[in-house]
Amino acid sequence: MPENPDIGAPAPAWNRLRFEARAAAADEPTLSSYLNSAILAHSTLCQALSFHLAEKLKSPVMSTQQVRHILSDTYDTHRSLVTAAEADMQAVLERDPACRGMLQPFLYFKGFLALQTYRVANHLWREGRETLAFHFQSRASELFGVDIHPAARIGTGVMLDHASGITIGETAIVGDDCSLLHGVTLGGTGKEVGDRHPKIGKGVLLSVGAKVLGNIRIGESLFFQFKRNLLCLFYFSFFFTLLQALLQALLQALL
Repeated sequence: MPENPDIGAPAPAWNRLRFEARAAAADEPTLSSYLNSAILAHSTLCQALSFHLAEKLKSPVMSTQQVRHILSDTYDTHRSLVTAAEADMQAVLERDPACRGMLQPFLYFKGFLALQTYRVANHLWREGRETLAFHFQSRASELFGVDIHPAARIGTGVMLDHASGITIGETAIVGDDCSLLHGVTLGGTGKEVGDRHPKIGKGVLLSVGAKVLGNIRIGESLFFQFKRNLLCLFYFSFFFTLLQALLQALLQALL
C-alpha cells in the first residue's frame, strides 16, 4: 500500500497526484487504463502534462504527437511552467470546495487545463512564434470555452473556477493567487489601442460575470462582484411601479 501523502508534511504535487491516480485506478478499474496512460506511466509532471494536454489539444491540423513534442520542448526549456502548474493545482485544491484532490483539476477541470494551455501559448508568443500561440489560444477557446490572449500576463497559483466564458485581453495582467469565476471578462472599451486592458492585483477574487473594462487597476486581495443584473432588476422594478402609477392615474382621470 503506498504511503498516504496526506499524512505528515504536505507531499509534492506530483507525488500526491500519482497517489490519487493509483487509488482511483483501484477504486474504478474501468478507468485504470486511462489513469495509467495519463499519469502513472510517466515519471514526471512535465511528461504527464505534455501527454494529457496533447490528447486534448490535438486536431486535424496538428496530431497528438506534434502537439506533445511542442509541449515537451516548452516544458523542458521553461521549467517555471511546471512550477506554475503545481501552484495552480494547489490553488484549486485550497479554494474550490468541490475539489477533492489534485486528480480532478489535472484530468477534468477545464479552467486548469485552459490555464496550462495559455501558459504554453504565452511562452511561444514571447519567443516570436505568434501563429502557433494563436493556434493554441483558438483550441483552448474551442475546447474549454476560455479565451485568453497569449500575450496576457498571468501569475501563479491562479484558479479559473468552472471557467466557462472567461475572456482575458492582450494587455491584461492577473496577479498571483487570483481567482476568476465563470463569465469574467478582462477587456478593453473598444476605443483604445496599446495598453488597454485591466491590471488585477495579487489575491483578487473576481466573482461570477464580473466585467472589468479598460486600463484600470484593481488592488490586492479585493472581492469584486458584478452587480449589473441586480441594478437592472432594480431599474425594471422602479419603472414598472412608475408605469403602474401612471396608468392608475390615467384611468381615474378618464372615469
